[in-house]
Amino acid sequence: MPVSADQNSAAAKRAASAALVAHLEASGYPLYEPPILQKAALFFNSGEDIRSRLYLTSDLSGAEYCLRPEYTIPVSQHYLASDVAGRAATYSYCGPVFRYRTDGPNEFLQAGIENFGHPDREAADAEILGVTLDAVAALGQINLDVRFGDNGLIRDLVAALDLSPQWQRRILRGHAQDKSLDAILAQPANGKARDHTGVLAALQGADKQGARALVEDLLSIAGISSVGGRSAAEIAERFLEQAALKSGQDFPDEARAILNEFLSIETDPDQASARLRQIAAMTGVDLNAALDRFDARLGFMAARGLDVADFTFSTRFARDLEYYTGFVFEAFERGRPRNEPIVGGGRFDGLLKSLGGEADIGAVGAAIWIERLKLPERGQTDWWR
Repeated sequence: MPVSADQNSAAAKRAASAALVAHLEASGYPLYEPPILQKAALFFNSGEDIRSRLYLTSDLSGAEYCLRPEYTIPVSQHYLASDVAGRAATYSYCGPVFRYRTDGPNEFLQAGIENFGHPDREAADAEILGVTLDAVAALGQINLDVRFGDNGLIRDLVAALDLSPQWQRRILRGHAQDKSLDAILAQPANGKARDHTGVLAALQGADKQGARALVEDLLSIAGISSVGGRSAAEIAERFLEQAALKSGQDFPDEARAILNEFLSIETDPDQASARLRQIAAMTGVDLNAALDRFDARLGFMAARGLDVADFTFSTRFARDLEYYTGFVFEAFERGRPRNEPIVGGGRFDGLLKSLGGEADIGAVGAAIWIERLKLPERGQTDWWR
């Protein structure tokens, strides 16, 4: 009986999944497969890009669940519940994830790895990148464009500029959403939306804890528990931020100039490191510790045989998941749109504590989009038997 193109594609994906699992386990990442049905609240703080795409349901008790939209949070929970929590541990995964998309199927296969508690974080970053690139290379994905950024660098820079907490949050959130600096610093326009001037005026100068309680009480009175995936506490925090920015002075010119210079860097990693050290020296901003970690990571990449000079580092590059705290990266087939990476991942040191861990635990991982792999025809490679 002839095999249809669809059947052939499904067979290729199954074969690719099996080959990836075998490769990742052989690389020291044993397989763990979390349940498909997950508690929805776990993903509400993972970033608007995820939480607005959840497939939600509830049981007879009213508890909210969702179809698994990604693996990092469920695997992190499994690690925290295990007897190795707080110590070094590694996992791989491979299976379906579910989230609303306008540019592809809403159920798709994803493989990946997670590395927890490694004592040398820069070495773990390089290992995650190397293992995932090796895994897709074994399936024929070679000569990829690799781009990476460092959320830790911009966090350290923003902290060193001595900006208000509201401005710091706004810059970091805008950076994660790939907004330009002008867009980040521009005062939000009301447009056709409701004018909240009265509420903002009432909050200006108010005690922060009392102001937050006031907003949450108003939402509760109105019967509002969430809007657009945001909780009442998050909505209150946004009101407080807008009130603080509305009453504050214009953004400092010197800080704007430093951020503009910083965010203009996009080049090979070694040149980027040299340019960042020049900026730090000229402006008096202390980034030495962050840049030492940056250079150490490059050293570990080179030690693994990765061609660092062929990679691109961009200070603008970020991934829109709120739990990323440091190194982030994506890899693309040359000539393919930048919104369709084959591999993507990064460091998320703060996630474990937010999920109930006693302290921050070093963590880094990566995902592989199996549907985006350019798979050879059957019989052309050894992996498909």
